[in-house]
Parts: sequence; C-alpha cells; structure tokens
Amino acid sequence: MPISPSPHTSAQGFVPEGRRPRVTIARGATPWFVPTLATAAVTTALTRRSGKWALAAVPACALSAGMLWFFRDPEREIGAGRVISPADGVVQSIDEWPDGRTRVAIFMSPLNVHVNRAPLPGTVTSVEHIAGGFVPAFNKDSDRNERVVWHFDTELGDIEMVQIAGAVARRIVPYMDAGTKVEQGERVGLIRFGSRVDTYLPAGVEVGVTVGQKTTAGVTRLDRD
Repeated sequence: MPISPSPHTSAQGFVPEGRRPRVTIARGATPWFVPTLATAAVTTALTRRSGKWALAAVPACALSAGMLWFFRDPEREIGAGRVISPADGVVQSIDEWPDGRTRVAIFMSPLNVHVNRAPLPGTVTSVEHIAGGFVPAFNKDSDRNERVVWHFDTELGDIEMVQIAGAVARRIVPYMDAGTKVEQGERVGLIRFGSRVDTYLPAGVEVGVTVGQKTTAGVTRLDRD
C-alpha cells in the first residue's frame, strides 16, 4: 500500500477518472505516528547489536503497522447525491428530531478510516468544540461525550454535523475554521480511533440509508430523491 501524497489528486481529495487511488497519512496523525515509527526504527537497528532488542522491536513494528492502518487517508471518487456520508462506518441509528430534522448516526470502529468529509458543498459557518466524557460511542450516553459541532451553509440550508469522541478516540482535529468554503466530500477533520459522526438532515429530506448499512465517507449517499 503506497503511503505518499499523490500529484494526481485534487485538494478536495477525489480521484480523477482513470487514475489509480493513492493512500496518504491523515493530517493530525503525526503526534501519534511519528514517535511510534521512530521507536520501531531505533529498536530494529539495535537488534544488530543484540538480539534482545527484538523484544522491543517486534511490538514497536507491529504498532507502527497498526498506526499506518488506523491513520490511512485514501483518495475517493466522490459519490453522487445531495447529501453524502461524512464518515466510514455503520449506520448506528436514524432518529426523528423534535424540530423535524432526522439524525443519521454513523459508528466508526478502530478499523475504519477516521478522516471525515463534508456532506454537502457550502460554507462552514461555525466549528464549536464542546467538552464532555469518553464513554463508548455506541452507548446512548455518548451524546454527552467530547465533540465538535459543525454547521454548514448549503443549498439545503443549515446542515449540522457532529464529530463525537469515544472511549478510545479522545482527540478530534478539525481541519477548517468558520468562513471556509468547502466542496462536497472535502476533508474537514479527523477523529483519532473509534468514534461516531452524526449528520442532521433537514425537514423534508428523506433518508436513503438503513440502520446497519455500511457507509463510505464521500461516497455513500445519505438522502433519497
């Protein structure tokens, strides 16, 4: 799996037709990934002096491989639809909200890609960090977890998206500030390890996914004509 920037992909992170997708390391992963990789490199080099260093080198290399997988950031050919999924994962719940909106909650396991993408094109109107707990993201009490609330001004009006930290994911890294214009499917932030992302569809927009359905960020359509 090649891990490098691609000169053939756009700033929004989609793959032009006919090009082979490339995989990069997610922005915001450096504080975790670099020390682990450095430890693996050093301990592996020291095994030439003494085989005892293998006791440290083997787990360090395994952890580095895990970090490569956790923080992969593949390019995507953006799917069609008014609202597309902001996250890789599984639809955990679909709930009608008192104000007429519908919340689509997507659970991200530690094996999913953790880079989140804009569900619609528009302008970021606010990015609000809210402190909270760290219960597992599949728990109903996770609504009070550490989270970042996004609002986008779009052709459908205000769209709210919430990145929720879980028991393992304790750091959310927004890539953008309020006032930034975004394209549909453009990368907007990272949640480290497993977590949840909620998208609130406006009143009158019919949901096009079902509970238990797998989603791909930037590809899976959330609404229905």
